[in-house]
Amino acid sequence: MAHSRPPRTGSDRAGHVETRGIDCVPDDERHGSPRELFALWAAPNVSYLSFVVGATLVLMGLSLAEAFAVIASGNLFWLLTGFIAISGPASGTTGSVVSRAIYGVVGNKAVVAVTGWLIAALYLALNWSAASVAGIGLAARLGLPGSAALDAVVITLIAGATVLVAIYGHATIVRLYTALTVLLALVFLALSAMVLAHADWSYAPAAPLTGPDRLVALASGLTVVASTPLSYANSPDLARYLPRGSGSAAITMWTAAGAFLPSLVFTAVGALAATALDMSDPQTALESVMPGWFVPVFVIGVVLNTMANNGMTAYSAGLSMQSIGVRLPRVAAVLVVGAIGTAMTLFAVLVFDFLTAVNALMEVAVVVTGPCMAVYATDILLRRNRYDGRALHDQSRTGPYWYRGGVNWPGLLATVVGALAAALCVSSSSWAGPVSAATGGLNLALPVGVLGSAVLYAALSRALRTIPAAPAAPASATTHH
Repeated sequence: MAHSRPPRTGSDRAGHVETRGIDCVPDDERHGSPRELFALWAAPNVSYLSFVVGATLVLMGLSLAEAFAVIASGNLFWLLTGFIAISGPASGTTGSVVSRAIYGVVGNKAVVAVTGWLIAALYLALNWSAASVAGIGLAARLGLPGSAALDAVVITLIAGATVLVAIYGHATIVRLYTALTVLLALVFLALSAMVLAHADWSYAPAAPLTGPDRLVALASGLTVVASTPLSYANSPDLARYLPRGSGSAAITMWTAAGAFLPSLVFTAVGALAATALDMSDPQTALESVMPGWFVPVFVIGVVLNTMANNGMTAYSAGLSMQSIGVRLPRVAAVLVVGAIGTAMTLFAVLVFDFLTAVNALMEVAVVVTGPCMAVYATDILLRRNRYDGRALHDQSRTGPYWYRGGVNWPGLLATVVGALAAALCVSSSSWAGPVSAATGGLNLALPVGVLGSAVLYAALSRALRTIPAAPAAPASATTHH
């Protein structure tokens, strides 16, 4: 028997600007089911950037089999993104507020300023760059004279449309992304068929990598692929409106599956594209296998995907701004984040090489995002996902998450030490840590940062007994603050 949905009495309605910021969602305004998370995460990951990443693996010198193994392994980290999403319905608030339990009221502000503002703005710029490069290429094909001014107009239009999605908020995103998933899947599956018609399935590198060089390439490739799921610490923000009784396993799997499946397929197609096309210039290479009429369709697909990806990123970045104490309404906070991301995009497109930017950002960002995600997931396990939303909004010195001086030292130390250790082990075109240099360029930032931070946080939390500070019963998690 079908169940009718309860009426939505709050601000979370499709087609209306969401007015709720980081305050807790009361039970009578919870709605939806974990299944809707699939499209919510699929639309951002039916992505042109996946083609670029897949091609990068082959350009590193990996064989097809090695590239496919790296793609499958790296995308398994979407399970971590899905797992931390369960804290959203449990607490009724955003991930940037839940993390006060991990870092303390004051410590959380420093961490979220980096992960919620800086890293988010960098990914906004990266994705807008991909869409802008495609849009600028289409303008040239249409005969428009190339200029920095035209490039700036294309970038600004794409960014503006994306920010509009973030302004309307959660319910509009859920409704819109269901349609976008179908549309984008059709466009990119058609492109994939064109690429596969030219792919060399028997491809082998001209000079196959062996020994340490092979291990270096595999580790670097895994870091590049895994850096995408590790960058999405905002999954609780998009699940917080779900009813409290929503199953944790369902939330985890629908979130992970929505991102994993398109990422796996289109990154693999990108690797196959590099067997026959010169993917050092991805857009030109892909357009060479398209009929002329399909090029505008492809560009529209890239732009729509970028709007989907950056729409949720800008949405969460605005909430992060509120969580660290910036006294702006959610909409104004989104506009500020959008302006920062647009400025970075102008630099990336007009000053810096796009493919270089992709590799440099995705290899280095994991130094920060990996430890943050690992510590977050470990906290959920240690607390058994019991978070009191009202208590998390209590920022007073007598509140349960003030700890010592406003800092929960196990969380902050585990994250900082993990990030520093990862930085010593990272290897990219822009930075090589001393450990990486001593091992011939081997990039161990991923295992060191993720596993090291998780183990250190669990050990310090138990030693200092900070986890009991969490309330045992989340009965008040839906009270407005």
